Amino acid sequence: MINRDHHEKQKKSRNPSPIWPVRKSNGEWRLTVDYRGLNEVTPPMSAAVPDRLELQYELESKAAKWYTTIDIANAFFSIPLAAECRPEFAFTWRGVRYTWNRLPQGWKHSPTICHGLIQSALEQGEAPEHLQYIDDIIVWGNSAEEVSEKGKKIIQILLQAGFAINRSKVKGPAQEIQVLGIKWQDGCHQIPMDVINKITAMSPPI
Repeated sequence: MINRDHHEKQKKSRNPSPIWPVRKSNGEWRLTVDYRGLNEVTPPMSAAVPDRLELQYELESKAAKWYTTIDIANAFFSIPLAAECRPEFAFTWRGVRYTWNRLPQGWKHSPTICHGLIQSALEQGEAPEHLQYIDDIIVWGNSAEEVSEKGKKIIQILLQAGFAINRSKVKGPAQEIQVLGIKWQDGCHQIPMDVINKITAMSPPI
């Protein structure tokens, strides 16, 4: 679970945070760290991640015919963690103390920092009109060709900024697409059928 690209040994640190391994669907384990203690003493940030409901309203107002979604691969791990901050994120694995050299998951400000850096890269690259929620990006238009060109431009900007793109998770151009758990078609959204099935299969509350 220790990845030399993301972790380094740490000699000096305060109280290390406990680890919380998570079993993935393929049977492998993902190393996660319980940063609740660190989160409690971390000062707030003025910046914030956009509200998902507001993004849905904005996308609905576009009344688009075609969509493409872009997924940035391991976005947090594309962002170096400042050397002076690394001792705060220490943890112990098999008797050895490590820390992250990349932005870790589980820390309360990681999504905000990640969103802001991607947003800045897209603004500096003069990206075409889009909506962004952390590392998920959606573009829209009235034709497949228009949406394809917008998507290619955004991918190029992100690659030049040092982010990796998960090509298998780039969806579209398509007239029906799912983003942030919502299915979109002709500017309208609806709950995906698999989500509806899960809800209806749940036992009623007692």
